[in-house]
Amino acid sequence: MARPLTDQDKRKQISVRGLAGVENVADLKTNFNRHLHFTLVKDRNVATKRDYYFALANTVRDHLVGRWIRTQQHYYEKDPKRVYYLSLEFYMGRTLQNTMVNLALENACDEATYQLGLDMEDLQDIEEDAGLGNGGLGRLAACFLDSMASLGLAAYGYGIRYEFGIFNQKIVNGWQVEEADDWLRYGNPWEKARPEYMRPVHFYGRVEHTDEGVKWVDTQVVLALPYDTPVPGYRNNIVNTMRLWSAKAPCDFNLKDFNVGGYIQAVLDRNLAENISRVLYPNDNFFEGKELRLKQEYFVVAATLQDIIRRFKASKFGSTEFVRLDLSTLPEKVAIQLNDTHPAMAIPELMRILVDTEKLVWDKAWDIVVRTCAYTNHTVLPEALERWPVDLFQNLLPRHLEIIYEINRRHLERITKLYPGDTDRLRRMSLIEEGGVKKINMAHLCIVGSHAVNGVARIHSEIIKSTVFKDFYEVDPQKFQNKTNGITPRRWLVMCNPGLAEVIAERIGEDYIRDLDQLQQLLDFVDDDTFIRDVAKVKQENKMKFAAHLEEQYKVKINPNSMFDVQVKRIHEYKRQLLNCLHIITLYNRIKKEPNKSWTPRTIMIGGKAAPGYHTAKMIIKLITSIGDIVNNDPVVGDRLKVIFLENYRVTLAEKVIPASDLSEQISTAGTEASGTGNMKFMLNGALTIGTMDGANVEMAEEAGEENLFIFGMRVEDVEAMDKKGYDAMSYYNRIPELKQAMDQISGGMFSPGQPDLFKDLVNMLMHHDRFKVFADYEDYIKCQERVSALYKNPKEWTRMVIHNIAGCGKFSSDRTISQYAREIWGMEPSLEKIGAPDDPR
Repeated sequence: MARPLTDQDKRKQISVRGLAGVENVADLKTNFNRHLHFTLVKDRNVATKRDYYFALANTVRDHLVGRWIRTQQHYYEKDPKRVYYLSLEFYMGRTLQNTMVNLALENACDEATYQLGLDMEDLQDIEEDAGLGNGGLGRLAACFLDSMASLGLAAYGYGIRYEFGIFNQKIVNGWQVEEADDWLRYGNPWEKARPEYMRPVHFYGRVEHTDEGVKWVDTQVVLALPYDTPVPGYRNNIVNTMRLWSAKAPCDFNLKDFNVGGYIQAVLDRNLAENISRVLYPNDNFFEGKELRLKQEYFVVAATLQDIIRRFKASKFGSTEFVRLDLSTLPEKVAIQLNDTHPAMAIPELMRILVDTEKLVWDKAWDIVVRTCAYTNHTVLPEALERWPVDLFQNLLPRHLEIIYEINRRHLERITKLYPGDTDRLRRMSLIEEGGVKKINMAHLCIVGSHAVNGVARIHSEIIKSTVFKDFYEVDPQKFQNKTNGITPRRWLVMCNPGLAEVIAERIGEDYIRDLDQLQQLLDFVDDDTFIRDVAKVKQENKMKFAAHLEEQYKVKINPNSMFDVQVKRIHEYKRQLLNCLHIITLYNRIKKEPNKSWTPRTIMIGGKAAPGYHTAKMIIKLITSIGDIVNNDPVVGDRLKVIFLENYRVTLAEKVIPASDLSEQISTAGTEASGTGNMKFMLNGALTIGTMDGANVEMAEEAGEENLFIFGMRVEDVEAMDKKGYDAMSYYNRIPELKQAMDQISGGMFSPGQPDLFKDLVNMLMHHDRFKVFADYEDYIKCQERVSALYKNPKEWTRMVIHNIAGCGKFSSDRTISQYAREIWGMEPSLEKIGAPDDPR
């Protein structure tokens, strides 16, 4: 029985969601019922909503497996160069809808579930986010997997299958409270355990130098059990693999030590080994030098390299009897990309395999390592750079420490030849930092051990060359590249904003989803009243939907006709949520002062998690919620200003809030945000940006036209000049009355009536040791926000500016980013070719 179509339904029945053919729908219903039957036959006869979700997930998964097997068979036969993306984080979010989009099954599944009396959106909401990342770095890895599959690259994502991902955030009395993310509680329909590829990983022990070579002996062994998740390309029948390792104790763990009567304890102690993959470290842009973290880093690297070498040796045009024994061609067949320094141990580990196991001479082995590995830098903040104490290494990975010392000896020998007598340069460039405790600088190890080093936005790549890695750039300028980050338009437009995707497709066709540069064609419609109206209408519908979501989930009522002013990202001093707070207080004071003036109504939403040990970030959350308590309950203000803290910001919440946003806040101090990717998501979804000239904002302004962004504040040069002369926060405080008023209100207890000195640490930091110079940009930020409010009063001009922004988004597709990595770093050629579907004749 077909239902009457509403406007919303018509938008769902769009080509970008695939066609709901009758046979297709009938097959899906049959398979759905089959899966449901096998779920229920096991133990119950009443289906829950979760049973229906699993039935749908397994039905969709059936469409993946044939393509998955065929893709891997195709790689085995063609033996292409393979790229291995090594990352300790993969922030995947939900998988069901993304899979339907990439397989063109969305409409058919929607119709099938409808005919079965179910609502597909309800079922999608049951899926847990795979929150195996902290923020930008982990989400970038997920976008890259989507693009690598969509571009037909033989690519593998390798990481850790954390039992507990990023914590769930609860706000209790305005404070962040963490809750464990037990995402696997009900099982994960998208993963397949592969015990046949289990690998041993060694820790501790000691090194023996013998006549037959070096031996690492008396080690403790932990097993790495792989779980594979399919990664479908966009409608090209390619399905790549993300392989995540889980730690398992070997059967004889702690039992071989004939510990009398200690059998029970020995079995209980298996947990110690298995803790390696228990939990994601919840720090973003901050290094915590814990032994368990170093174990995680080595665990993923050691398991992955065994896999890489096994696959390299076994595959040669589908001939099993031929095995490659000569590892000298490894760089022609293998590229390893290190996502930050977290997998840096790949460099000494590959050396250990080549020298100790494969018996290659050092120089030959080192040449292979350097030509195989490449390193992506993600931050210049000194507190984020990994520096591991040498004594931790000595204990945990003694052979790797020896190898790192030898890498360093040869490296410094080369520098000495180039700069005789320059001992200060040797000290700066050494992999080992002398001082109180000797430490290994992992970024230096990555640069020396890689043939390519890249930053993630043009400005960031320039900063790297001129400051943090200046010495290395002078020696090896050819190593340094830029690869500006991107986002996948499948998840971040087609999936999360089908209304906008369709309005665009009606004008320029559907090909832009594969080739985002085609969005430039929208400039032809910047004065088209119908298009302007359509874009504005989609935004309004998204705002209504998000307002309804907030009311349903959090019982907060907001005005959907207000400007949705949104800052969502991890809470960090450098991201300057405090600058946003000062604007909120200033706006509040102005409305109180002139309540009869015609103010542009705003709903200001701020969301993001604070690392559990980051006291200042947790205080910032408390300040935001406290400001909200005052502002939202002031009858003079009414609904002209509301402040909402978005609890538990994660991929799935981003997919809801970003399409509903009008204004995107990208306000880090110039020179601190390496790239940002949320900025790109907002731009693609029809929000305007207020931001500093930092990270990718610089290139966004270049692509859309600087006049189409609200750019304010110091540039990198201004920040550097201020660092030279010294930043004096008090001079701004004393010179700018509205800033003084706002700060006095915070310190005077206006927002913490019960405890007037609650925010004294924040106030003291802002006044006396603010590394990120909030006050220096305050005045320009407030003025810029006035321009935003003025333009919002003119909806047509606002929407024209939005169209300019969407039209300038092409560069920020991760397809472009990955094409550049492929051609300029990995030596591979991307392709938009489809391979045969499983049911096509071979």
